[in-house]
Amino acid sequence: MTDTKTAAWTGGVNSLGFAKSPADTRVVAAMSGGVDSSVVAAMLKAEGYDVIGITLQLYDHGAAIEKKGACCAGQDIHDARNVADQIGIPHYVLDYESRFREQVMEDFADTYLAGSTPIPCIRCNQTVKFSDLLRTAKELGADCLATGHYIRRTDGEAGPELHRAADASRDQSYFLFATTREQLDYIRFPLGGLPKTEVRELADAFNLPVAAKPDSQDICFVPEGSYAKVVEKLRPGSGRGGEIVHLDGRVLGQHEGVIHYTIGQRRGLNVAVGEPLFVVKIDAPNRRVVVGPREALMTSGLLLEELNWLGAGSLESAADAGAPVLVRVRSTRPPVLGRLGWQGDIPVIWFDKPEEGVARGQAAVLYDPTGGTQILGGGFILKAIPADERVVAA
Repeated sequence: MTDTKTAAWTGGVNSLGFAKSPADTRVVAAMSGGVDSSVVAAMLKAEGYDVIGITLQLYDHGAAIEKKGACCAGQDIHDARNVADQIGIPHYVLDYESRFREQVMEDFADTYLAGSTPIPCIRCNQTVKFSDLLRTAKELGADCLATGHYIRRTDGEAGPELHRAADASRDQSYFLFATTREQLDYIRFPLGGLPKTEVRELADAFNLPVAAKPDSQDICFVPEGSYAKVVEKLRPGSGRGGEIVHLDGRVLGQHEGVIHYTIGQRRGLNVAVGEPLFVVKIDAPNRRVVVGPREALMTSGLLLEELNWLGAGSLESAADAGAPVLVRVRSTRPPVLGRLGWQGDIPVIWFDKPEEGVARGQAAVLYDPTGGTQILGGGFILKAIPADERVVAA
């Protein structure tokens, strides 16, 4: 297990990569109230760093105080404060509720209403955490911001690189691909090289009050996983019904709102035609859910937007050369081989073999194709190209 004792400073570079003693290095630790971020704060404090704990109030936690399994609710703020008191660091709660609502929750609702499938945790990392909180950390005179994410930051020849976590079962690279080079200069991920079992052991060793706390499972502002209820609350009247239509044009039934459906969905369609049917398209403007056979879900490529490139050289040179990449299109799927390219002036990924059930709005995260751990970047899926189409108009 990692040594939790403060080591005497002997010069050189400290564990966070700064050429000065831990005592002279100020760190803002993002504390969600969970085990992982609490261990980060305790580790850094034990190593002698000047640690400041910050917890973000991201939404009206009054309604969620009794809710378990979600981050940043009222109980989590209380837990973060208790941890900070125990390890002896200053702790602040920042009200980011309006920012979170505008940049994450409103985007979540609008993306669903447009017929896409959002990933609010990525938006939260992009905006509230790695933009707003990072700016606050700098205003506090911190040398870096440290988080409890399971991902690794290493110093490469061309600057900091992002790598998958040592514990593959905990790797959070799918949700952090949008971290920019500038942000990587400032952020540290102390847990990236540790297995979760060791993090739990550290929580016990530090005698943290959250040592036995279960991991968060839900999106923090989505009670009981009901996305549709949240969208309805944010956008009253958004649950307007429409038709369920087969690819061949047949109207098979009615639905109670496109917000209840996502690409690849099979269950809950409530239509029967003697063959398995899947959601293959969501026509939000016309309030239509289009269904078809499984083969209709196959895609040969993806058009991407907001592509963040972290690989060697420029995105332009990599795409011009048709650079090979590994592509992960869902957090629960293994990455598959593909190649970068262009469709007009839009970045495109062509799969070596067709991929199934890719939803607009989800992320396509790019990895080293040689089997290495480096994250090359990624973007949001603008459009999935059907398997029988190799070229489409931009």
